[in-house]
Amino acid sequence: MRAVVIRGKGGAEALEVQEVPTPEPRGDQVRVRVRAAALNRADLMQARGMYPAPPGAPADIPGLEYAGEVDALGPDAVGPLKVGDRVFGIVAGGGQAQYVLTPERMAVPVPPNLELVQAAAIPEAFITAHDAIRTQGGLEPGGTVLIHAVGSGVGTAAVQVAHAMGCTVFGTSRTSDKLQRARELGLDHAIDSNRGDFSRAVLERTGGRGVDVVIDFLGAPALADNLAALAIRGRLVVVGLLGGASTMLDLNTVLRKRLTIVGTTLRARPIEEKLGATRRFAEQVVPWLERGVVRPVVDSVFDLDQCREAQARLESNQVFGKVVLRFPEW
Repeated sequence: MRAVVIRGKGGAEALEVQEVPTPEPRGDQVRVRVRAAALNRADLMQARGMYPAPPGAPADIPGLEYAGEVDALGPDAVGPLKVGDRVFGIVAGGGQAQYVLTPERMAVPVPPNLELVQAAAIPEAFITAHDAIRTQGGLEPGGTVLIHAVGSGVGTAAVQVAHAMGCTVFGTSRTSDKLQRARELGLDHAIDSNRGDFSRAVLERTGGRGVDVVIDFLGAPALADNLAALAIRGRLVVVGLLGGASTMLDLNTVLRKRLTIVGTTLRARPIEEKLGATRRFAEQVVPWLERGVVRPVVDSVFDLDQCREAQARLESNQVFGKVVLRFPEW
């Protein structure tokens, strides 16, 4: 099969499309003929040698999500999936290949109203967003939430999930165009993070109360303002560390407000936790996708042989939504 392969360490130049052995499904695995796979920043970090694949995942083939058709079933795959079914889902690696293996329970049927290129832009973003907001953040319908980097893949998904729950959604971005486009997805309060501390804007617009949950991708430089923006008993959910990992923590604020700080990542979790997050996504988010309540946001689509251009697009920070690789017919 053909796959994107990491050769050495670096940026886009470390990627090549090569012929590699086609994997065979074992146990309860299914093999999926991948039609499209979206890119994630974890792929960029893996290519640079900063985020190695966990045990059992391909060490040199990036890709944390896919969309395609079931191609073969392992001996212990008992259904309900069958060959030819359209599915999408998350994997620990290897998604940017013509074929990928996944436990049957991790493969979710694609809603009939979605094309597979659209479907490829969904799993990592929406499973991460839904898990961060509902499971890790404990946000209830009608609550308030601040979402950073609203133009990112997970950011665009998180805005839509929170809006679908009837929540009041605050969001930040350094780009006014991304804030305007996020309004179309359900963003209620757009905050230009170039204009000073965002916590002041949140407190002004909530009458000094703050928000129930903050979904953070920025890390160190945003910590103080995140704590300031939270309401009493609020929860900070740290999903990414784009701005750095180390900073001072004001424990007085944590104690006074009785705050909870949660760190979360999907890739390194045990399989049962991933299954739980996938099941909750299938039960709540997939029906929203079917009804058009939420939708995939595709920034751009590249053919497989353009994998370097696709990675460069993601690295440009001009992206709104997801960058998708499309696999041609052979």
